[in-house]
Order: sequence, then C-alpha cells, then structure tokens
Amino acid sequence: MQQLPWLEPGDALPDPASAWGEHDPVPGLLAAGGALDVDTLVHAYGRCVFPWFSEDQPILWWSPDPRMVLQVAEFRLHRSLRKTLARFTQTAGCEVRIDHDFASVIAACSQSPRTGQSGTWIVPDMVQAYMAMHRAGHAHSVETWIDGKLAGGLYCVGLGRAVFGESMFTRRPDASKIALAALVCLCRRFQVKMIDCQQNTSHLASLGAREISRSRFVAHVARAREQQGPQWHFEPVYWAELLSARPSGPT
Repeated sequence: MQQLPWLEPGDALPDPASAWGEHDPVPGLLAAGGALDVDTLVHAYGRCVFPWFSEDQPILWWSPDPRMVLQVAEFRLHRSLRKTLARFTQTAGCEVRIDHDFASVIAACSQSPRTGQSGTWIVPDMVQAYMAMHRAGHAHSVETWIDGKLAGGLYCVGLGRAVFGESMFTRRPDASKIALAALVCLCRRFQVKMIDCQQNTSHLASLGAREISRSRFVAHVARAREQQGPQWHFEPVYWAELLSARPSGPT
C-alpha cells in the first residue's frame, strides 16, 4: 500500500493516476492537506480531482476510478418527470434561475447529507471556498423557483465546457430534478457533453448516469476545459432540448 501524500498550501496535486486503487484502504483517495483557495480548486478540477471531507478531517482530495458521469445525451426523461416539467413550464410563478442566490443554494445543500452519511460534507470551509469560486465565475447555481420562493436547486463547477456537479437539495417534490433537467438543457444548448457526478448512486443511475474510466474522464476534461463554456443563464426556450424529445423509461 502506498503512503498517502500530505500537501502544504501551494503544493501541486499528485497525478490522479496515483490515487489509491481498489486494493487500498480507501479507493480514489489521492492526497490530504493543502488549501481550498480558488487557484488550488481550479487546478484540482482541471485535473479531475475534488475535495471531500468531514469537519473532523483534514482536506482530502479524491480522483475515483471509475468516474460517475451523466452524458447529457443519455439523460433519462422519465414520463413522470416529463409531466412535471410540462406543468412547471406552463405555470405562472414557476421559473429556473441561474446564479440568482448561490449563497442560499449552497447553504441548503450543506444541510442535506449525502446518501449513507449522517452528517454533511459541505463543512463551513467548503462553503467559503465555493463562495469564492462563485465570485470568481467558476461555480454556479441552478435554482428552481416557485411563487417567488427557492424550492430546490444544485450547484456545480464550470471550467470551459467541463461541468462538475457538486450537490443538490429540494424543498418541494421534484424541485431538484427540475434544476438538474434545466442544467441538462443548458448543457445540450451549449454543446457540453457530460456532467461529472463524482460517485455512483442509484438515483443518478436512474437518470442515466454511468461510470467511465478515469483515463477517459481525464481526456474529456483536458479537451473540454479549453473550449468556450456555456452562457450561465437560462431561457425558457432551452426546455425544448428535452421536451421535444420522445419520453424514455417507465412512469
């Protein structure tokens, strides 16, 4: 078993291919320590590495193999979600906003534990770090608004056409799914090929996400980050990217 590298602030991240493998104690773990400043995070995401740790841990850096991604062309618009979107798009007071209230989105996400976790991984240091990423133009929120209230949403990191999903929350039924569907529409509109999902969950798989090799993901990000990224706003016409297609999957 290889020793886990310890980073000081400003140190470069190791090669993602050196992350712990399936026979090591924690597959996908790459390094510990370092810092969460904007430059470090941009460098990390550009190399397909992301931070994930709890309050009682140092900063931990991850690059799992395989990597869970959602190919936006493969997003499964199940009939039930299609009906939900049809109602949403035709109802006054229902709209999608982007970057309108990033602070509220990440705060709500920080109160929503990931499946299988008793606490949040979005600790205060992470909130501050991604707020800085947002101010620098690298982190974005996709928000579902109903009758003037934030009903659900998600936040992500965008480097060119490389988009990395981070977390989502919901306060109303299907509000987070509506936000994800809107992100898929935005990505299709601006030729973003895939959304990073980081880890395999049954929920993401049900929406069409699947695993690909880390090497393939690294190659994708290397190309996509150098391409012109999407315009981070949402227009109702973008819904046609999904709603003009035939339904898929069971009800």
